Amino acid sequence: MDFSKFLDDDFDVKDWVNGAFKVVQKEAPGKADTHAATLVMKLQLFIQEVNNAIEETSHQALQNMPRVLRDVEALKQEASFLKEQMVLVKEDIKKFEQDTVQSMQVLVEIDQVKSRMQLAAEALQEADKWSTLSADIEETFKTQDLEVISSKLTSMQNSLAMLVDTPDYSEKCVHLEALKNRLEAMASPQIVATFNSMSIDQAKLFVKVFMEIDRMPQLLAYYYKCHKGHLVSMWQDLSQSELSLNQQLSEFYDTLLSTWHSQVQWSSQVFKNPYEVVTVLLIQTLGAMVPSIPVCLSSAMERAAQEQRLDTLLELHQTASNFGQSLEAAMLPHLGENNLLKVSELVCGLYDPYKSYQLQYGELEEAYLLIQMSAVPLEHGEVIDCVEELSHSVGKLFGLAGAAVERCVRLTDGLAVCGLLRALKALFTKYVSDFSTTLQSIRKKCRLEETPSSSAFQEDWTAFQNSVRIIATCGELLRQCGAFEQQLSNKILGTAGKYLSESYSPRSLAGIQEASSADRKNAAKNPWQEYNYLQRGNVAEYNSLMEILYSLKEKGTGNSSLLAEPRTALTRLNQQANQLAFDSVFLQIKHQLCLVSKMEFQDASGIGESYTEDLPTFSLSPQEYITNIGQYLMSLPLHLEPFVTQEDPALEMALHAGKLPFPPEQGDELPELDNTADYWLGSIARATMQTYCDAILLIPQLSPRSTKQLATDIEYLSNVMDALGLQPSRTLQHIVALLRAKPEDYRQTAKLLPRRLASTLAALRSVDY
Repeated sequence: MDFSKFLDDDFDVKDWVNGAFKVVQKEAPGKADTHAATLVMKLQLFIQEVNNAIEETSHQALQNMPRVLRDVEALKQEASFLKEQMVLVKEDIKKFEQDTVQSMQVLVEIDQVKSRMQLAAEALQEADKWSTLSADIEETFKTQDLEVISSKLTSMQNSLAMLVDTPDYSEKCVHLEALKNRLEAMASPQIVATFNSMSIDQAKLFVKVFMEIDRMPQLLAYYYKCHKGHLVSMWQDLSQSELSLNQQLSEFYDTLLSTWHSQVQWSSQVFKNPYEVVTVLLIQTLGAMVPSIPVCLSSAMERAAQEQRLDTLLELHQTASNFGQSLEAAMLPHLGENNLLKVSELVCGLYDPYKSYQLQYGELEEAYLLIQMSAVPLEHGEVIDCVEELSHSVGKLFGLAGAAVERCVRLTDGLAVCGLLRALKALFTKYVSDFSTTLQSIRKKCRLEETPSSSAFQEDWTAFQNSVRIIATCGELLRQCGAFEQQLSNKILGTAGKYLSESYSPRSLAGIQEASSADRKNAAKNPWQEYNYLQRGNVAEYNSLMEILYSLKEKGTGNSSLLAEPRTALTRLNQQANQLAFDSVFLQIKHQLCLVSKMEFQDASGIGESYTEDLPTFSLSPQEYITNIGQYLMSLPLHLEPFVTQEDPALEMALHAGKLPFPPEQGDELPELDNTADYWLGSIARATMQTYCDAILLIPQLSPRSTKQLATDIEYLSNVMDALGLQPSRTLQHIVALLRAKPEDYRQTAKLLPRRLASTLAALRSVDY
């Protein structure tokens, strides 16, 4: 039986009992009772055994307890004795220090005197060396052994350091410098030959020699002069070739890049700071180019035509950017080993020639866009051709705007956003002006401003259909302007957003200073990524850029107002297009109504008036001018139906953005506002009634018959309005009431109506009021 399981932490009685009986059930089923009795007896024996062991262990522990107590007591006494001894030792040490403090002070002073004497002896030996070395140096120079000469000069330099306070110290310094110059002059041909042949062993020797005599900058000057001379000579050959400037720069930059790789590999075996050395080589090379890059850029920009200057600049800057990116990739793995100030100087040397043009980007872009926009024709002989060109111009306009954004990113990395926005505003202003001029031309071609030459009614819907197409074009302009503004905001924040510091706040100078400090910290990481021509060239515009970026970040790109002015101008343009459409519809009505006063006046003095004066009202028929207008108005829903049936989001946007003249009177129900066609029908109807009322009030005089005829005409028009589901205007209703009133009832009828209107009609009818 295994009793070890009783020691387990997770011992379970049930599991143990089940396990004990499981074996018995397999081997001898039915003998469980016997097995149980046996198991109980074994457990009792085990318990008795455990009890005996516990009793024996307890007995032994009791017997050992007195001895343990005696050992503890002895240990306690020894600890007390040790404590007393340590106190005595501490007192002895203290007494020893007190007794010997003066002696130790004397020893320290003696040691200091000894050290000073040793230094003085060494200084005298070094000073004594100067005379010996000065006497031997000529013989040493005759050996032409650079290492030996260098060693002698180093020793003389060390000796001279001990002679600072001697009267002829300055003369000795001049003498030593002369000897160093002599050594340098002796070695210069070999140095030049070594750097030209790229001999590593010889170069190491010269580095050792020049470091010993503190002339390392002079050695590096030889290195720079040798390699810079080759590179500058190559550039001069390139600049005189037949290649374009872009090709010349591309080849030269390729040479500089290969020079970087080869010279870093060579310098790593010679100089302690190879990356800084080769960086300075490139800086000096860029500065020594003849003709210089700024001169070449200026010549290229002057030679280029006005419309090609921006493309020329982009092409040249892209070549420099490609070289810069390749050089950055080559430097990046070892950027920490380089002198970041020198890297920043190299970055500036590469990109600064383009800075003046980047600062002028806004003006260059504006000039380019206006030239391109001038090439987009909007005016044509026929109206239909004008409409077509206006429709096609939308894509061209936003194509130019989108290309401008891409150019801004390529040339300035998004920093010239302020200039870009100015250029875009100029582009939209030019476009809106041309578009507006074309609309005025269309008005003239459609004869919307001319007075009618005859009273003949000519129904022509061509002008209105063309106007609807122009409105749809304006809607497309508004729609694309909104989408473009969103894309512009995202592009600006995605590119120039990296220049906005987290701590920037336009509300406090401290926030700006913190942002500048953060920018300086970032500049220490990678000068290639932190080059910022705008911050160095135009601080005011840079601050404006920061405010734009901050606003976009805070408000979100969906709520930007970057193109607020162009949007307002396009909305005004849309209003012009809506007015054009309205005037084209209302033209024939206007022409008919202009004839009202003249026509009524002639009837007033007609023959046979006395016979028709007392005719009943129903015997009069509406005149031709008003029936023409009525039929025209009744046909309007058919022509306005396209507003409702065609699904054109641009047209719908333009119609909702535009406002028609003659809005509903206050207090009228306005179900028409929910339906564009009804809205237009209501506006034209109100325009008709208002113009009709104005024409009536211009009639010189009304006879009784003319009064009845005019009332009949007005009632006909009112019936047309009812048929169209519209209400006659209050003024028109008042005029009918005053016309229908008998002379004797006129004063009573006029009491509830506008006084001015009543007095005018009384004068027309020659009624006493």
